[in-house]
Amino acid sequence: MWTVCVPGWSAILVAGTLLLYGTLDIAYFARMMYTVVKARYFRKKACILDTTEVECWCLLNDIDTLLYHMNNARYLRELDFARADFYERTGLYANIKAAGGAVLQGAATIRYRRYIKPFTRVTIKSRAVFWDEKTLFMEHEFIGPGGFVHAVAVCRQRVIDTSAAAIAELLLQLHCGGTCKSYPQKMPPELELWVQSNELSSAKLRSQAAPLPAIEQPDPLACGEVVTNTE
Repeated sequence: MWTVCVPGWSAILVAGTLLLYGTLDIAYFARMMYTVVKARYFRKKACILDTTEVECWCLLNDIDTLLYHMNNARYLRELDFARADFYERTGLYANIKAAGGAVLQGAATIRYRRYIKPFTRVTIKSRAVFWDEKTLFMEHEFIGPGGFVHAVAVCRQRVIDTSAAAIAELLLQLHCGGTCKSYPQKMPPELELWVQSNELSSAKLRSQAAPLPAIEQPDPLACGEVVTNTE
């Protein structure tokens, strides 16, 4: 009978690697760091009105159980890298942070037109289509071989603790002195309808929310005992 001896440190290393791989999406964070570093130091800076592009491949870890097209959830995952590239090259994220603000995604919608096959190279085009004081709206197109648009996504980026419009105006001045093409003054009609649907959904959820239970306020001089007026 053969006996295989595995040193203790090797077993710990293998177990730690499996635990890390099973609990942390290493490929996602490694690719995100690569995307940020590449956009920040090696790609040309862009105006907030420009359309930026990133490329991706539909690999075997992107396909669904039917094994012949990209999983629907992977489209939204790919947008993280497209936004990171846009944020870094336009200076949007850095200026929001410098102003003491933060940005987070408030809503997203996507329309699938044709599935993406495995080992297909796709270009994601991203652009800002509208902004106001609190929100930046972005549109993303998944473009496959031949220029066909496989999917279109619209994302609502909420800017908190600072003005999105002020940041956008600052970026326009810093990049081109305000001489580039005019920024969108009016929300596109399809975007306006989508915002209205979100507002209706929010109103519906608020109306369905259970009211918070009333909390009795004790008298601070009563040692925790609630004192009521009996007169």
